[in-house]
Amino acid sequence: MKCPESYRTRQLFTLVNKTMLSGLLKKKAVKSSSFLSQGFIFVLPGFFGFCIFFLFPFGLSMIYAFMDKPIDGSFIGFANFSSLFQNRAYIRGLVNTIRFIGISAPLNLIFPLCIAILLKRIIKGRKWFSLVFLIPLVIPCGSMVFFWKTLFSYEGALNGLLNNFGIVKVSWLDSFIALPVMIFIFLWKNCGYNMVLFLAGLGNIPKDYYEAAWMDNASSFQVLTRITLPCLLPTGILALIMSVINSFKIFREIYLITGSYPRENIYSLQHFMNNMFASLNYPKLTSATAVLVIMIVILTQFLLHLERKTAS
Repeated sequence: MKCPESYRTRQLFTLVNKTMLSGLLKKKAVKSSSFLSQGFIFVLPGFFGFCIFFLFPFGLSMIYAFMDKPIDGSFIGFANFSSLFQNRAYIRGLVNTIRFIGISAPLNLIFPLCIAILLKRIIKGRKWFSLVFLIPLVIPCGSMVFFWKTLFSYEGALNGLLNNFGIVKVSWLDSFIALPVMIFIFLWKNCGYNMVLFLAGLGNIPKDYYEAAWMDNASSFQVLTRITLPCLLPTGILALIMSVINSFKIFREIYLITGSYPRENIYSLQHFMNNMFASLNYPKLTSATAVLVIMIVILTQFLLHLERKTAS
């Protein structure tokens, strides 16, 4: 029995479609593989640089952390870590670093958030006000350190101003005030970055939420706590991660302003590691580096997990 003409036509079209589809899939697979190979070639130089200058030295330092000396050394287990936590200078640096992060990171969320909310309400001159807070991000570190040393040194501009009003000079960098001074420098340097993040987060909040809240006669405090802050939670966690990472970079400013051995309340882990490197004490240096890396990894992974959980 012969098949109808329409049935044969449908079979022919089905065969043609399958052939065309398989050909397109093969072409896509070839294009994607060539694209990946080209992309890998472009990434390869940076990857080699990362392995040679970062990954390999880090792995080597992790090996030295379990040896008594870097050259012809023997494996001693966790003895370096045990002696490290018995070192008073290391404990002081660890406590000061944790204290600095615990104070500066929350402040670097509160102030940029308040500034971003105020800038969001400003219509005229918003770009100029934003520029004022972004300028510290592009100022070279050397120029910035020279300015702060000129301002806060014992014979500096600030004490000269206080002296004109009959106020006794203050040792800003060699007293208990040194920690608040360094926190102020940190906020001045990093406040603008988080402000940009919060401005972007505020711009992504739908205006319908606010319009519905005003129609329900919600107060400004209720709008802030029920709409603005919950919607900014993922942005806030990202800003907190960046604040924690940047807080470890404050060592550069502290070192250039106060030297290798500053006052005890601003002596950080980076000071300890820098001094161990200067004295060629590689076992303590590498073990301190390992502890610091573990701290940063645990903290950032916890914050990233929190960010993914709030985003979902």
